[in-house]
Amino acid sequence: MSALSFFRAWLADPRRVGALVPSSAALADAITAGLTPGSAPVIELGPGTGVFTRSIIARGIPEHRLALIENGAEFADKLQREFPEACVHRMDATRLKHVDLFGGERAGAVVSGIPLLLLPLKNVVALLDGAFDRLRFDGAFYQFTYGPGSPIPHSILDCLGLSATRIGGTFANLPPASVYRISRRSPQTTIEWSKDPAILTSSAPVCAARTSRGQPPIRRRDPA
Repeated sequence: MSALSFFRAWLADPRRVGALVPSSAALADAITAGLTPGSAPVIELGPGTGVFTRSIIARGIPEHRLALIENGAEFADKLQREFPEACVHRMDATRLKHVDLFGGERAGAVVSGIPLLLLPLKNVVALLDGAFDRLRFDGAFYQFTYGPGSPIPHSILDCLGLSATRIGGTFANLPPASVYRISRRSPQTTIEWSKDPAILTSSAPVCAARTSRGQPPIRRRDPA
């Protein structure tokens, strides 16, 4: 896909594409730096032109151990041609819990090229909930951001029992970007989602964290 085609994709849906040009090789190296062959299988969200995908494979992840989740038809078609052994799913990444991946085997890593800062908070929660449902307990979610801090609000991290650590970045990207590793905090925390329709359609997600010791749930809500 040419730079012009990528720019046209951005014009058509800037929230999905997130940048005017594809991510650089330097950013791909930074976001995949923590991957090893033992990380397989790996899920990639929003692979776009495949810049991160090529770097994931270069880290020793076999192509057939990759699941590529891409919502754009043009991108998905290109990925299927370029990575014929990978499993390409054309779908919204917020619906990750509803697709069978790797025969039920949990992934060691999720690499995300989706611009989380441009998504409604409820979509960020759904995406993370689905991703961690597919991850091994010691697995990690890798996310880049163009912002000055964590790409995920601390209130959502607290709600989901996650932590975010900046692990690198690069100025050799347009614009410059930072990379974060998102991981679970404790094996004792599970998430219960509110069934209130008003909450589920709100931009302020509500969840309840309940410990395995049976303590009452603690509800947290992002400030308006």
